[in-house]
Amino acid sequence: MNYAAIKNCDIANGPGVRVSLFVSGCTHHCPGCFNEVAWDFDYGVPFTEEVMDKIVDMMRPDYIKGLTLLGGEPFEPQNQQGIVQLLRKVKAQLPQKSIWAFSGYLFDKDITSGRLGDTREYLSYLDVLVDGPFVEARKNLSLRFRGSENQRLIDVPASLESGKVVLWQDWQGEGRGMRG
Repeated sequence: MNYAAIKNCDIANGPGVRVSLFVSGCTHHCPGCFNEVAWDFDYGVPFTEEVMDKIVDMMRPDYIKGLTLLGGEPFEPQNQQGIVQLLRKVKAQLPQKSIWAFSGYLFDKDITSGRLGDTREYLSYLDVLVDGPFVEARKNLSLRFRGSENQRLIDVPASLESGKVVLWQDWQGEGRGMRG
């Protein structure tokens, strides 16, 4: 797996100040994508143990609320193993931090259906998933934490528990949908 960028002190991709990992590789190729360069799986830098340790260290300050995974596409099957290794480290060392992911895949049709492989462990670490492809015709700059109106903010623990999609409603980043 390669990654395109790591952003420290990101305030655009989830509540509070976060560390964001932009992975390389995406097969969606959404027209109007903000990160077209990251479609190529070979773009960027190899994702190593040292990179994972750097991300965990960047997350240690109290003002960092969590980690956000973006792309490219974090749920592409070839990206999942590296991300799960990172998430294991984060939850073992910083269990109070929230974890968000953005995906062009749909939670209920692609991610939990087994179509992308076994995602159970991956999902067990997530607090919120922003799902759905970016649709340029439905672009809306007033939306918080998403680019187009078809995208959903999903409370992953509540959705897994109930067996149906539960939307995340807590815009303050506290309480329901945010562990810790």
